[in-house]
Amino acid sequence: MRILFLCLGNICRSPAAEAVTRHKAREAGLEAEFDSAGTGDWHVGEPPYGPMIEAAAARGYDLSPLRGRQISHTDYSEFDLILAMDENNLRDALDRQPGGATAAMQLFLDARHGRHDVPDPYFTRDFEGALDLIEAGAEALIADLLEEQKTG
Repeated sequence: MRILFLCLGNICRSPAAEAVTRHKAREAGLEAEFDSAGTGDWHVGEPPYGPMIEAAAARGYDLSPLRGRQISHTDYSEFDLILAMDENNLRDALDRQPGGATAAMQLFLDARHGRHDVPDPYFTRDFEGALDLIEAGAEALIADLLEEQKTG
């Protein structure tokens, strides 16, 4: 299973989701590949945003080796699942989807979490709140994937 997390600039939410989910998957014994990207190209090659790196590090997640990148046409077929951090990111991804794409696309959070979007902490400044939602989403995703492995 290959999963791509998607946000606007790939410096806050999606790299945090990548690192958190990778960490939690390893702890759960789940084998999967994780990556992240942004819909925009403003931060290609840059590390995640400093305050997000610090907030994640305080919880034991290392974002420092990650670098920003923009979603590419090949991502739509190289990944099994693309998980957008909010409705705008999902809409942008769907608008860019090339013909023949095979990846399933949906929001990272679903109704089980009481909301559908992970608000962008670059604008809200609520890095802790974003991480709370990302941790909950990662745990739910891993539980779903483990259940699929059992039944599939």
